Amino acid sequence: MRKLIAILIFAPLFAQEQGGGDIFRALLPLIFIFVIFYLLLIYPQSRAEKKRKAMLAALKKGDRVITSGGIIGTIQRIDDNIVNLKVGQVTGGNQSVVIKVEKSAIRAVLKPEAGEEKKEKK
Repeated sequence: MRKLIAILIFAPLFAQEQGGGDIFRALLPLIFIFVIFYLLLIYPQSRAEKKRKAMLAALKKGDRVITSGGIIGTIQRIDDNIVNLKVGQVTGGNQSVVIKVEKSAIRAVLKPEAGEEKKEKK
């Protein structure tokens, strides 16, 4: 009889301890999914954003760039957030076509071609 009373008193205590482990087991797949989500989506995106900010900070006059709209040009002047791009020359004249774009609209810096490097050195 004493054993039965002891079991009835202490059985709920042992059941609660096991329930705590079940909560952790239930949350373990969610934690695993979050870790995978971070490694596959968040971390690579933050690395790409850091590279993009470094590229925008390193822009200088004379760089050939491509904008997010696909326009290719050479940087003539850089203000705080505005970049003047030389995109071509007027036919039969000495005037250049210069457009203003936001700095954030620049997608990439193009590598100079071999012929252009020789022209710049002369």
